Amino acid sequence: MTIRKGLQAFPRTEYLRRLAAVKAEMARREVDALVVTDGSNITYLTGYTAKSPNDPKGLVVSIHKQEPTFILRKMDVPAALHQTFIERDKVVGYPEALVGNSGMNGYDALIDFLFEVGLANRGVGLELGAMSALSAEKFKLRLPQATIVDCTSAVTWIRMVKSDLEIFVMKEAAAITDAGIMRAAEVIRPGLREADAIAEVLATLVRGANGKSGTMIETPYLCSSPRTGTSHITWSEDVFHQGSQINLEVGGVRHGYTAPISRTFSIGRPSDRLRRVHEAELAGLEAALGMVHAGCTCSDVAEAIHRTIEKLGVKKESRCGYPVGIDWVERTASIREGDMTALAPNMTFHLHLGNWMIDEEFGYVISETFRVTESGVEVLTCAPRKLFELN
Repeated sequence: MTIRKGLQAFPRTEYLRRLAAVKAEMARREVDALVVTDGSNITYLTGYTAKSPNDPKGLVVSIHKQEPTFILRKMDVPAALHQTFIERDKVVGYPEALVGNSGMNGYDALIDFLFEVGLANRGVGLELGAMSALSAEKFKLRLPQATIVDCTSAVTWIRMVKSDLEIFVMKEAAAITDAGIMRAAEVIRPGLREADAIAEVLATLVRGANGKSGTMIETPYLCSSPRTGTSHITWSEDVFHQGSQINLEVGGVRHGYTAPISRTFSIGRPSDRLRRVHEAELAGLEAALGMVHAGCTCSDVAEAIHRTIEKLGVKKESRCGYPVGIDWVERTASIREGDMTALAPNMTFHLHLGNWMIDEEFGYVISETFRVTESGVEVLTCAPRKLFELN
């Protein structure tokens, strides 16, 4: 029996709209074939979310064809047929002989395909930033007659402006995120292991909210005293104790779309220092949200933050946020001074007032996921914007 198509996250028309935008950019760059190897961009253009990060795969978007061709390891073909909108004849599996082979790999199958369809001597776009140097060299050596064009960020920049359908899915993800944060507030207590707290949060992120389950797990970040000055650290085997501060960052996921949030917790009365930092960072976050509207720049938003928090005696060296959507980060703009990227309706950002540079043993986090609107901002995450004081 052949595998059936699963329930698609978006209708076929939505994927064709995205592909049309990509093809317009290809035409501008004089590219006949775009080889998409970034996993998030493949998700965006097809709906594919299965994970096989160590096996080369690629989506070949031809400016002359309506549907792209997806070339991946043969054992992953059923997942592609099940998850994506692409028709069966556009999903091509390469053999196991190309797996674990030091001389050839799945990218050779992609290159062979370009020869088969007559695109090997045309303009070929590559996401060079998503490839190893060896893989990029393979394409250049095997395609001597092609004009290779670096299209590393082409699809990612298109992804920045979401459709209303994408915004709907991001709101579902945000509701799951909020549920995860509130579950943390329910379970964190003295004597509980960090691992057990995270287990409860993860269970909530999988069960979901409002009848919509989480469809994948993004790694949550948790640190407690005396490690709150660390960033991007996961839970430990330690237990919480009276007086512990806990920094938590989580993101619910729906069909690859993530809406992160950060909150800080204190078991017992927070220190005066923590309260002062919280009040400053909260004021900065609210100043930023008050600044957001279509047409303002990332720099404008960052400047509003720095003006506000510095008046209250706090400085922040790290950037203040980044675009978010499929996966945790869209690698394009940054909310930092000097980034003149103009905000447009339906751009979505993780506005992060995390500050880990106060000293090595003390930091603080608060963040929201928001959507840019014509007249202002819509905050998608809705957990209480407070310093959680737990007993």
